[in-house]
Amino acid sequence: MLRPPGRPANPPRTTFPYTGAARAVLARATILATVLATAMPLASAAQQSDHVPAAPQPKLPPSTELTQLAQSAPSPLAEDSQRGGIGKKSTDMSPVGHEPNDAPIVSMFPHPENQLWWISGQANIIFQGDLPFHSPYQGTNSFIPRGEYKASMVGTLYTALRPNHSIRYNTDVIFDLEAAEGRGLSEAFGLAGFTNLDVVRNPNLGKPPYIARYQIHQVFGFTNKTTSQQPGFFALAPSVPLRRLEFRAGKLTLPDFFDINGPGSDSHLQFMNWTVDNNGAWDYAADTRGYTVGGLAEYDDRAWSIRYGLFAMPVVANGIDLDWAFSRAHGQNAEFELRHSLVKERKGVTRVLFYANRAHMGTYREAVQDFLDGSDTAKFGVTVPAITLHEHFSALKYGLGYNTEQEITENLRVFGRFGWNEGQHESFAYTEVDQTVELGADYAGTRWHRPVDKVGLAFVSNAIKRDHQNYLKLGGLGFLLGDGNLNYGRENIVESYYAWHFWRGLFYSLDVQHIADPGYNRDRGPAWVGSVRAHVDF
Repeated sequence: MLRPPGRPANPPRTTFPYTGAARAVLARATILATVLATAMPLASAAQQSDHVPAAPQPKLPPSTELTQLAQSAPSPLAEDSQRGGIGKKSTDMSPVGHEPNDAPIVSMFPHPENQLWWISGQANIIFQGDLPFHSPYQGTNSFIPRGEYKASMVGTLYTALRPNHSIRYNTDVIFDLEAAEGRGLSEAFGLAGFTNLDVVRNPNLGKPPYIARYQIHQVFGFTNKTTSQQPGFFALAPSVPLRRLEFRAGKLTLPDFFDINGPGSDSHLQFMNWTVDNNGAWDYAADTRGYTVGGLAEYDDRAWSIRYGLFAMPVVANGIDLDWAFSRAHGQNAEFELRHSLVKERKGVTRVLFYANRAHMGTYREAVQDFLDGSDTAKFGVTVPAITLHEHFSALKYGLGYNTEQEITENLRVFGRFGWNEGQHESFAYTEVDQTVELGADYAGTRWHRPVDKVGLAFVSNAIKRDHQNYLKLGGLGFLLGDGNLNYGRENIVESYYAWHFWRGLFYSLDVQHIADPGYNRDRGPAWVGSVRAHVDF
């Protein structure tokens, strides 16, 4: 899962027509989608007619819930929306090895059950464009008001090894490779809730594959009673102790394990917007691609879980390099999860998240005051406030999040989030949001005989605090925002999508987003963004 990059000099921007790089990405995306759409059904006809077990998919970026659908009862929402262990959906699934005869297949190739190894992959291709919108002015980091279109592509190889068949004391070794190319609209500037979670803005990172994850995962069971879980690259065991302690250490991305939400956490098969798929006010530890290094522990019981982790922070705001001096820079995250439904015989879960980051951060108020009294202009010759001139080691930024999801019927789920942070210190690792409120729902296509298809609708409203507003109004630049002026208003986003299961692991989606007051600026917008997505799971 990719994030906006650090604070390099802004790359040159392009509008119509495509640049050579964008044209190359689109050409590759088009070729891949065409080949998959035409060749795979022919290959299927040549294969044996025996039913092939569906493959479980990791939560991020591929969708866990579709695989659980293929492995469980006929209900399209049969997957357990509560996670019973680090990074996993769990419990209340059909016995391992049992699969309904009519279960849809949601992976290109079979993945044997109860094996000591795991190999899978995915590719995600997004073509995105926006319409021209009203804009009396624009600045260095503005969302471009002229129409654009861009393409992005992300591919990931997932591997895992389980040294033995132990359930009570299970161990997993995980290693993933990833490659990404393409850019976002306006080079991913100008929106707090940006429209494509796959893009990386920094052109200096290049296209070669990189290591996305390497982890050691260890389970210590406190009982011989077990509950089934869907095997996948996060954890290969087909079941886990009902009460257990789990540890995980290495390179990872925090949304794999914190703030998970069944209808609202999968940018490859569901929503695409940054602040819909994640809590925008959660400034979680991550480098420019969304990954960090650290460890976490989790205790799981029948109806509740609690988890805590300590992770490295980037050296500069949203940069690629991590600060290895944990004594002065680190991110702490803690989350409590309660699995309790408000609707009889349906599933529901609530999560409460707390975080505290220490890093080399500046404060908006100090940057504004020193600019207004002329001291920064006299010392550094700046013509606008610059928060990078007021950074301090071990500065503290903290916040909280609330996350809930609830099944209403066998096809309908609703979800919501609330997030808040103290807003005095600069947005550092995710996006420029100090407060967020989100509501949404999805509906499975069982009634029109498309049980894996899904339609979704979400509304999110993002805000920033007064000091942050003043900084942008005076022409200050964040790592995402900066119109040169600001007539403040909340950034309100509505997103809807339809995901179509074409064949086996091949999916296509249409997505529309409406952004009112882009970059919190009432003088600009609204913006309309449309997307076409192709996704394949191997």
